[in-house]
Amino acid sequence: MKQYVVDAFTKVPFSGNPAAVCVMERWPQDSYMQALATENNFSETAFIVKEGDHYRLRWFTPGTEVDLCGHATLASSFVIFNFVEPESEEIRFQTRSGELIIRRKAELLEMNFPLSDYREIPVTEAMEKAFGAKPEKAFLGMDLNCVFAEEETVRNMNPDQNLLAELPGRLQNATAAGKDTDCVSRCFGPKVAVPEDPVTGSSHTELAPYWAAEFGKKEIHAYQASKRGGHLFCEILEEGRIAIRGNAVLVAETEIHAVPTW
Repeated sequence: MKQYVVDAFTKVPFSGNPAAVCVMERWPQDSYMQALATENNFSETAFIVKEGDHYRLRWFTPGTEVDLCGHATLASSFVIFNFVEPESEEIRFQTRSGELIIRRKAELLEMNFPLSDYREIPVTEAMEKAFGAKPEKAFLGMDLNCVFAEEETVRNMNPDQNLLAELPGRLQNATAAGKDTDCVSRCFGPKVAVPEDPVTGSSHTELAPYWAAEFGKKEIHAYQASKRGGHLFCEILEEGRIAIRGNAVLVAETEIHAVPTW
């Protein structure tokens, strides 16, 4: 079975967020997909099977299957556009988060995602202890998002993973207004066995609309300030949707010899 390794939200290999992508003719056992994702130890391994006129897409972290993953969707569309259907201009994925439509936009790939609902919640002492700095605001949707006053605070923090795991949300994000971009963020996922995710598309279904409302505009240039780093170009659309655009680059094609018993 062939597996592609793609760095998402970057033009430069060994930056952005790596994902493994397997395009298969039929579904293996869930236990096999989880074992391969654990073996890869990327924040996400994506599995794709064509079903009729669309593809079904599933995402696994080293610890669990998840409902939505942006960077592995970008990586998956890169593989299909370049190695499976190079003539296509649009891909439709059926996922646990509904239908996701991916299109070519010049040199970028554009993902059309649903916006996540979120609400402001009180800043707590537990948040301050976990992140090592006191947020100015906090809002909770699928993820916990803590807003800090300074970009440098977000870039330099070294949060306590055990304390983060006690906070609400699938992931725990730190964000601030940026100097060279509209916003910066970092994403931590101790609950899904990902201490820090390098670049997180799904979190920007909450972060981008927050900053868009703060700045009074629809387009947000976001930078995720992990060690690898990555750029996301977000646009708030009508009917509760968001376009998240980014680059991707191929790092490796590998053959998986430990194939499942179909």
